[in-house]
Amino acid sequence: METPASLLHQCPLLLPQNRAKTVYEGFLTAQGRDFHLRIVLPEDLQLKNARLLCSWQLRAILSGYHQIVQQRMQHSSDLMTFMMELKMVLEVALKNKQELHVSLPPPQFYSSIIEEIGTLGWDKLVYVDTCFSTIKLKAEDASGREHLITLKLKTKGEDCLYPSKGHILPLARVLSFPYPAESPDCFVDFPVSFSVSWTPKSSIVNIHSQFLTALESLKTFWDVMDEIDEKTWVLEPEKPTRSATTRRIALGNNASINIDVDPRHPTMLPECCFLGADHVVKPLGIKLSSNIHLWDPENSLLQNLKDVLEIDFPARAILEKSDFSMDCGICYAYQLDGAIPDQVCDNSQCGQPFHQICLYEWLRGLMTSRQSFNIMFGECPYCSKPITLKMSGRKP
Repeated sequence: METPASLLHQCPLLLPQNRAKTVYEGFLTAQGRDFHLRIVLPEDLQLKNARLLCSWQLRAILSGYHQIVQQRMQHSSDLMTFMMELKMVLEVALKNKQELHVSLPPPQFYSSIIEEIGTLGWDKLVYVDTCFSTIKLKAEDASGREHLITLKLKTKGEDCLYPSKGHILPLARVLSFPYPAESPDCFVDFPVSFSVSWTPKSSIVNIHSQFLTALESLKTFWDVMDEIDEKTWVLEPEKPTRSATTRRIALGNNASINIDVDPRHPTMLPECCFLGADHVVKPLGIKLSSNIHLWDPENSLLQNLKDVLEIDFPARAILEKSDFSMDCGICYAYQLDGAIPDQVCDNSQCGQPFHQICLYEWLRGLMTSRQSFNIMFGECPYCSKPITLKMSGRKP
């Protein structure tokens, strides 16, 4: 039978909060950690009608054990018995949070993976984890660029249960690998989707072969993008990945052109958008329209842009020595939350660039500014000449 002394001995940090001893509050200790809880008993002190209030940490750990806790509360004869069983459940829950038992596949699984890598060539292997669930391979395209493909072998899991004192506690989740019955998940840095053709008789060698075929189909696209990166000043993205199809290229006079290249037809005319003061970019837009007949898919994309726009793209070294400025005239920063200045004063004597959000906040704070739909009219913070802000789809 429960006595105050025995409860205090088992749970020294759980104390009664009133004389009737219908409310207990304190801490339950398990694996060296203390967890706050509060127990409210009815007047007859019957646990089956009691309420257990847990801290958010304790509630999170016991999230999968609510039924068990309720069951023990219904069947425990007294508070001390319930607290001992609650502590046991908590210790099991903590242990399961820390451990994940993975069933070892048969030796044939490992030997088949090793054999497949050996057939492919160990020089193609970049990384493999200790479970052989993640494998990284490399390959070169015809231009000598190195590419990586990551294979993640799919897993299947089921809960392993064991009985304890008439009820069942989850022990762990047991994992297995269905490879080669199912294809691994493949991750590549491509501008287009990559999917593999797979049968239960396929192997890593087959995936690598399909990877090489995909690399060759994208060779021209990467040649085009590499030439742009090498021979122009690319403002965005700062560090383009192999999957990036857009480039924002500096033109000088605080103007730039944003292009979006089709990976399947990389030498065709890309989507173009000019950014900068109207007096600078309007003539370029007119040239693009009038010279579009000069576009020759046999030439490189960069050469076609030069011919159609009748310009030479300035190199970064040249622009950095000139008065070319890319810092925002309001916040004096180049990048702001990933964006760079794309609004430019149309005054040819000014041409100061601004972030869209900075200029928006500036104009919104001026009494003289006005707005018509998605266009704001006001004064340039630098030269006080009229400036127009056309707000894009993304809200400033």
